[in-house]
Amino acid sequence: MSDTPSDPPPSRAAGRLSARVSAQPRELMTDDPDLAGAWTAQVITLFPQAFPGVLGESLTGKALKDGLWQLQPIDLRPYGEGKHRNVDDTPAGGGAGMVLRPDIVGRAIEHAKSRAKGITPVIYLSPRGRRFDQALARELSQADGVILLCGRFEGVDERVIEEHGILEVSLGDFVLTGGEIAAQALIDATVRLIPRVLGNQASTEEESFSHGLLEHPQYTKPALWKGRAIPEILLSGHHAKITDWRRSMAERLTKERRPDLWRAYCAERDMDLDEDREL
Repeated sequence: MSDTPSDPPPSRAAGRLSARVSAQPRELMTDDPDLAGAWTAQVITLFPQAFPGVLGESLTGKALKDGLWQLQPIDLRPYGEGKHRNVDDTPAGGGAGMVLRPDIVGRAIEHAKSRAKGITPVIYLSPRGRRFDQALARELSQADGVILLCGRFEGVDERVIEEHGILEVSLGDFVLTGGEIAAQALIDATVRLIPRVLGNQASTEEESFSHGLLEHPQYTKPALWKGRAIPEILLSGHHAKITDWRRSMAERLTKERRPDLWRAYCAERDMDLDEDREL
């Protein structure tokens, strides 16, 4: 069997000359959009119709429409073999399930790499990978984009991971039926850190994990609700004291709820693990 595939069928967006700022989010999901310099997420998946999904809503959807980033799903099926475009086979050595073939996945990755620009890491969403965190989201937001491989079945042949130096990334210690949901979560967490996406960049500097801490409690009107009042210090107008209160609450919450983060935070600042700032 030849390793040279027949050309995959054209995407549904083939023939577009450009993607205008006024286009709907899905119209920016093209093979060759006219969005020079925009952060780009190429997603290799058996379910391209799952995108943009929730990414087409709210701020990420508006940013997609405005051309601040672009989404390019790559359907894995056309790279398959035979009449039915098979993409998987039984595990070597026996066992349940099916494994995505390295030659099939490799073709899709090579196609994605051929149109990637600048720094574009290849990531495989996998429960055995590096745990995804805010630091990695920020690192990816500063790249030119990402190529995301969404697994299915029992996973991907190890050889394609080795061949392309793929970074495996996990959302946590659990297993999903496929990588599409994880890919959307990774994209969402990353895109919101791109300048101009949120509008107020300061908000990303104060939220959970930005300084190694969980976020402090938030309050808004009404000042009194079901007998519960907004802490007086937040209504004082004394910004220095408010800042100190918020940091103290963030430290206390982190110490109580995420001892792992608290240990890392203290180690980085040479602090006593048992330290708890007075409120």
